[in-house]
Amino acid sequence: MPIVVDIDVMLARRKMSVGDFATAVGITPANVAVLKNGRAKAIRFTTLERICEVLECQPGDLLRWEEADARD
Repeated sequence: MPIVVDIDVMLARRKMSVGDFATAVGITPANVAVLKNGRAKAIRFTTLERICEVLECQPGDLLRWEEADARD
């Protein structure tokens, strides 16, 4: 997937567990895993806003674009 979600990087920087993060954002740990593993197809702006509030970051700190492999 060309869009990469770096939630795991931000969680490590903030020394925050997935469970604590999920509770603070208001999503399930399973949905956090979907975001972390690149299986998410979409994210609501309200969820992205809450993630940024909890992690005290900008959307660009969480999302980055990578060129897809030629075989994709």
